[in-house]
Amino acid sequence: MSVMTHDGARLTSGFGLAVVSAASFGLSGSLARGLMDAGWSAAAAVAVRVLLAAVVLLPVAAVALRGRWGLLRRHLPLVGAFGLLAVAGCQLAYFNAVAHMEVGVALLIEYTAPVAVVLWLWARRAQRPGRLTALGAVLGAAGLVLVLDVLSGADVSVVGVLWALGAMLGAASYFVLSSRDTDGLPAVVLAAGGLLVGGLGLLLAGAVGVVPFAVSDAPVAFDGFVVAWWVPVLALGLVTAALAYVSGIAAIRVLGSRLASFVALGEVLAALGFAWVLLAQSPSGVQLVGGALILAGVVVVRAGEPRVVAPAVPQVAGRARGAGARGAARDEHQASDSVSSK
Repeated sequence: MSVMTHDGARLTSGFGLAVVSAASFGLSGSLARGLMDAGWSAAAAVAVRVLLAAVVLLPVAAVALRGRWGLLRRHLPLVGAFGLLAVAGCQLAYFNAVAHMEVGVALLIEYTAPVAVVLWLWARRAQRPGRLTALGAVLGAAGLVLVLDVLSGADVSVVGVLWALGAMLGAASYFVLSSRDTDGLPAVVLAAGGLLVGGLGLLLAGAVGVVPFAVSDAPVAFDGFVVAWWVPVLALGLVTAALAYVSGIAAIRVLGSRLASFVALGEVLAALGFAWVLLAQSPSGVQLVGGALILAGVVVVRAGEPRVVAPAVPQVAGRARGAGARGAARDEHQASDSVSSK
């Protein structure tokens, strides 16, 4: 009975952490839109967000690395690509998208990333998708058509759609890069390194004029209230990034990557809720149906993924060693809750 109670409490805490992570990630689009309406550029908002998160995560990453600096050096190209594509590129595109379209619609377009990964693997590696994966891709594509509401002739921001598709490609790069063999590099190290590289890359790009980089101390207006500029800035960095990443990684350790990734789909619901409260944005009925199809497609695609079963290992002194630890690390890297791309 005590074991069952302990497992139940652990599962409950894992779900709680996953929900906190999803809700925290879902807040980012609305906060970014408020900052950009107040004069911030998308690059500046992303840079502040990821650099604040990096400051929080770097000490955690240093502890997880346990002095294995050679391991980090061997994976610097991966960390660099991760930071520039999956972190900076994805976030920059997403924030630019929400500047031209509703937050929920932009995020739903980004959530078609698993479909892009399926197509990329099919074209590049001749990995033909299974029936479930193909069904999920079809559902996602159909949902995308409804989310864009093109059938009713709705006025769609082409610029916003292109930026959202760019965010989708950035998220797809997260899945592809995370699937690479990292030889024991902890997920939190990859996340922290990627955040640091992405933030510094945006600062450099802004300094040389590659991307617009502007900040403002003007008050930030949301629907029905106004706050000082530093309130959404701190919330963007500490809540939607640092708290979101830490709680997400902790949830994966408890629930495993597959279950945690399903709970993380709640990010879309959170994003829609925050956009409604903070920005008075609400999607149409057709777009909600499309969003449901996209999420269903993501679920079906993930259900069609082959399960990786770790070999059983004896426990020593009450803790699994060796392969068990590697399995936990693998679970972290397989997480598709956007714990790096958001």
